Amino acid sequence: MNTTGPVDPPLEGIPKPAIISSDDGATIAYHLTSGKHPGVIFLTGFKSDMTGGKAMAVETFCHKRGQAILRFDYTGHGQSSGEFEDGTIGQWAADAVYALDHLTEGPQVLVGSSMGGWIMLLTALARPERIAGLIGLAAAPDFTEDQMWDVFTPEQKATMERDGYLDLPNCYDDQEPYRISGKLIEEGRDNLLLGSEIPIDVPVRLIQGLKDEDVPWITCERLSDKLRSDDVEVTLVKAGDHRLSEPNDIDRLTRTLGGLLDQLEAT
Repeated sequence: MNTTGPVDPPLEGIPKPAIISSDDGATIAYHLTSGKHPGVIFLTGFKSDMTGGKAMAVETFCHKRGQAILRFDYTGHGQSSGEFEDGTIGQWAADAVYALDHLTEGPQVLVGSSMGGWIMLLTALARPERIAGLIGLAAAPDFTEDQMWDVFTPEQKATMERDGYLDLPNCYDDQEPYRISGKLIEEGRDNLLLGSEIPIDVPVRLIQGLKDEDVPWITCERLSDKLRSDDVEVTLVKAGDHRLSEPNDIDRLTRTLGGLLDQLEAT
């Protein structure tokens, strides 16, 4: 089984990030560029970080438009404090809300990649007054249940229940498996979204590859169905995989973001 894993390789030569400390002493690494609003916040995927190709492409695009842009690492990811294995969906969503509250002002467009698509939804639900629009790339709400627990074999489930974790092969890094904690699965159930209407009313753009082996296209269809907003557009990419990081994929992403920002700025 492939997991909802890192979707971009890190880029070299990236300047050191700024650091903010949360109330519990954890530190969050970030890069923030001021500019016009709506601002943009990039939310990374599972065990990915803010130096990935898509995050950097969105930042470059926002620089050219003069748009405010924030990218950051969740705790246990990248250059933020903490261990990945200690993290949960709720904790990473709390990191996103903290970054939104303390590092940005005014309306924001959230761009969520893979797991970041789940985080963006939880953030929008927590701070609806701050969110102007959403863009999901292979958005993966509920993946800990639908793409992990539900497809684990009886032997894998028994291992997790016995040991408190399960090591899965990492199709993005041959050297290091994913260690999936029981806490990640159990806490994820407190944040499942696809079982009922999702009360989000802002414009939403979803981009999904039909050759995605980590997040099936049916997840995108279910999400579109559950969102309360009437302004939801879905783009299915016939040759698209989970990364959606080829040059034409990046062009599609920035065109979609530009179109949404133009729409929001015109209203």
